[in-house]
Amino acid sequence: MAQRIRDSSAATIIARYGIVISFVLLFVVLAVASPNFLSTNNLINVLRQVSINGVLAIGMTFVILTAGIDLSIGSILALAGAASASLVTGPDAHNPAIALVAGLVAGCFCGAINGLLIARFRVPAFVTTLGMLSVARGATLLYSGGRPIPNLSIGFRWLGQGSIVGIPVPVVIFAIVFAIAAVVLRHTIYGRRIYAVGGNPRSAKTSGINVRAITFSVYVIMGTLAGLAGVMLTARTTSALPQAGIGYELDAIAAVVIGGTSLTGGVGRIGYTLVGVLIIGMISNGLDLMGVSSYYQQIIKGSIIVLAVLIDRTRMGGE
Repeated sequence: MAQRIRDSSAATIIARYGIVISFVLLFVVLAVASPNFLSTNNLINVLRQVSINGVLAIGMTFVILTAGIDLSIGSILALAGAASASLVTGPDAHNPAIALVAGLVAGCFCGAINGLLIARFRVPAFVTTLGMLSVARGATLLYSGGRPIPNLSIGFRWLGQGSIVGIPVPVVIFAIVFAIAAVVLRHTIYGRRIYAVGGNPRSAKTSGINVRAITFSVYVIMGTLAGLAGVMLTARTTSALPQAGIGYELDAIAAVVIGGTSLTGGVGRIGYTLVGVLIIGMISNGLDLMGVSSYYQQIIKGSIIVLAVLIDRTRMGGE
């Protein structure tokens, strides 16, 4: 009897804190495998690198909590980056704040289209966002003429390359977005409704929750955050590239799923999404330090996604 209780307690601990334990173990392994991993410059670099995927993963958490998915965020990111960059280049460059707003609006608009088609017209999220992936990428190529948009103003580049008391601006932006998302999901009625819609949309509707409005809103949030990520990436690379953001949706989904958010909706924690983002970032950074080819990194990331989903399915089946 006592043995069963201990086994049950161990299983509960692993189920609840397995992602944190995995993070700590990975950190220790990378620290031992690569002496440069623990250097201050490298750790700051890891945070800078994960900030963009972190912003995307936060938006993706909102979407997946409602049992949705968004495959278009990489293309929306590129479109938002091009829209903002075009306003801060050349002698007629506008205020960086205007460019930031333009990027957010571009992302919000694309997210609103996704949300409208999914919530109002009941087009499957996979199909809708796959279509937006192509539409937004094509719009980016048309808007930019298929060429990079360089020579961005210094003020705009600060959003991607500057620092505040030694902390990179992208990391500060990520931290602010994370804090807002954590409060919204854990301490607001809107956050509870997101979980309710993802857990059981019929019951949520019976309880008086406007399921369509909640579904629409999470895609608007995702699109807006994709626009913010586009501005951050463009400012960091000092140029808006038409091919920017390719594959970014996979890293965002991977971070969310690794963090334990269920693809069936209604289950997940934004804090664990943060841990998932850091794990993805540490894996990429550690493999880079060890000279592992980017091709193998893609294989590893894909395998991690499949494994995380398998674990999620097993856990849900056990419940």
